[in-house]
Amino acid sequence: MSKKLSGILGKMQEKNMDSLIALKPENIHYITGFNPSSFSLLLLKDEPVLFTSKLDIEAASHISTVPVEELKSLKDIKELLKGKVGIESSMTVKTYRKLSNNFKADITDLIEVSRMVKSLDEIQNVKKALEIAEKSFEDVEFSGTENEVAAKLEYNMMVRGSNKPSFETIVASGKRSSLPHASLTTKEIESPVVVDWGAVYNGYASDTTRTIIETEKQEEIFRIVLEANKKAVSAIKPGVKTSDVDKAARDVIEEYGYGDAYIHSTGHGVGLEIHEMPSLSQKDDTTLEKGMIVTVEPGIYLEGKFGVRVEDMVHVTNRGKVLNKLSHELTF
Repeated sequence: MSKKLSGILGKMQEKNMDSLIALKPENIHYITGFNPSSFSLLLLKDEPVLFTSKLDIEAASHISTVPVEELKSLKDIKELLKGKVGIESSMTVKTYRKLSNNFKADITDLIEVSRMVKSLDEIQNVKKALEIAEKSFEDVEFSGTENEVAAKLEYNMMVRGSNKPSFETIVASGKRSSLPHASLTTKEIESPVVVDWGAVYNGYASDTTRTIIETEKQEEIFRIVLEANKKAVSAIKPGVKTSDVDKAARDVIEEYGYGDAYIHSTGHGVGLEIHEMPSLSQKDDTTLEKGMIVTVEPGIYLEGKFGVRVEDMVHVTNRGKVLNKLSHELTF
């Protein structure tokens, strides 16, 4: 039995759970090592079983660290559910109704909480994804359209071994850079350019943002954002609340009078998903622990003018250790 599985079963026992149903592909991957391509159900109990469709059963049988059976009907699984059963908040009402029996449902994020602290293997996978992403960025010429730049970047990542982009690549230039989650367009690149991108390696994601600047005003805003980034990173260490890290970045930006232009949280966990627990926000008081990997991504967005964001990935060791190698200082 893997350390991850025994850890989850131990926490279930502490909560008096008789079983736990995992449907989220990332949670199944985390426990079993297998990433399902179709509907699958991991039933965690004294003798865990991964139920999967015929589409996946051959691959799952070779990869999964948990015994695999064919998923024929949810009615069959329904009969196995008794007592207190943990279910994920993402379970649909339709699925719940099909599984509903005389058991007590306990909505739980137990697996997601366990995923916050990464094993050495997980950390290496994230580092490799980040290395692929950064080397791919260095080989991109920032000319042509936003679409073209994004396509070149994603192509470079795939060639270097990325499973896929970790999310829809953002290349937002000129006035559009003030949109934190701007969609791609066929617009010609102009300054500044905010590029937010990531690779996936063995299922693990990277997430980085760089802003390529040109004018004095862009430089001024960039310096403020970079100072906020560094203040937040320096605040990271085990025992610190994530809300305090957010405050460290936010205080810098507010001191310069741009508090209203900082319109999102300071960061989030990264691993099998691009956005994982914890959140580095004003509303999250999660305590940082060794082994977590989080982003630090302050930004200033001047509506109708331009925006700047600087994002790094940070490994929580005895302090906040920035994993990125790529320079923050990028100009046309």
